Amino acid sequence: MTLADVESFLDAEFPQIAHGGVTYVLEDVGYGSARMRLLFHERHLRPGGTLSGPSMMALADVALYVALLAAIGPVKLAVTTNLTINFLRKPEPRDLVANCRYLKVGRSLAVGEADLVQDGSDERVAHVVATYSIPPRT
Repeated sequence: MTLADVESFLDAEFPQIAHGGVTYVLEDVGYGSARMRLLFHERHLRPGGTLSGPSMMALADVALYVALLAAIGPVKLAVTTNLTINFLRKPEPRDLVANCRYLKVGRSLAVGEADLVQDGSDERVAHVVATYSIPPRT
């Protein structure tokens, strides 16, 4: 799927993703890869002025789902079965970018990873590994 294909799919099948305004911006997509941005908003902060863990995990999950769609096509019911995040450093209150790639895409399972970096930096603030279940094709 192309970037435009994925955006159209998300708009049609997951309109709730934009509830309250645009939060995620898809910047690039390739076969089994994606780059997605979490636009900074105060609702993503936790006490102490850092981006919250749930906001970081949500970005990784959405971005990895998009990267999977780019590899297998528009499969609505591909679901996360496992997601592990390692928080590496305190993220500042600004945009966060997920750079994703798949390590393996099989018939029923796919395993990918995402590096989360702050806008304008190459230093990782978190590393994510996730597994997705792919439903049987009918």
